[in-house]
Amino acid sequence: MAPFMMLAASALLGSVSAATEQMKSWGKNIHWVSFKEGQRIAREQKKPAMVVIHKSWCRACKALRPRFANSPEIEAMSNDFIMINVEDDDEPRGSEYKPDGAYIPRILFLGPDGQVLNHVFNQKGNSMYKFYYSDAFSIVESMKQVLRLTSGSGRSPVFKGREL
Repeated sequence: MAPFMMLAASALLGSVSAATEQMKSWGKNIHWVSFKEGQRIAREQKKPAMVVIHKSWCRACKALRPRFANSPEIEAMSNDFIMINVEDDDEPRGSEYKPDGAYIPRILFLGPDGQVLNHVFNQKGNSMYKFYYSDAFSIVESMKQVLRLTSGSGRSPVFKGREL
């Protein structure tokens, strides 16, 4: 029985480690959490959340990942958000997380109450795929918008000494 338990523990820890590495590839200095954990923390800390929904096999996701990970603005602003990274089968099932379709990658913002902020989307993107982002600048613009909207939660909407 002991060898079986060691094998099971090794498999579990290996998959957790792989998941952690995948999250870090979206920004090693960003504190990533799972979807359920992120919802809980957002409510407790009264902070907005950013949900990055992607697939391991998706070319567009792979193209966005280094742009996202290498953005100093996203990294800095991530401290004002609960950063949720969901990949493959971890994608939330509810229709509210697919406001205009189930395409990927999709970046959604949640208010501190856990509700999807449907009015925050890529303003420069395709109107058919509003929650699709292909560059860091558009993501930062949406992050700024969320911080302006949620500033009543006690969080200061300031980025690098500038008012948002």
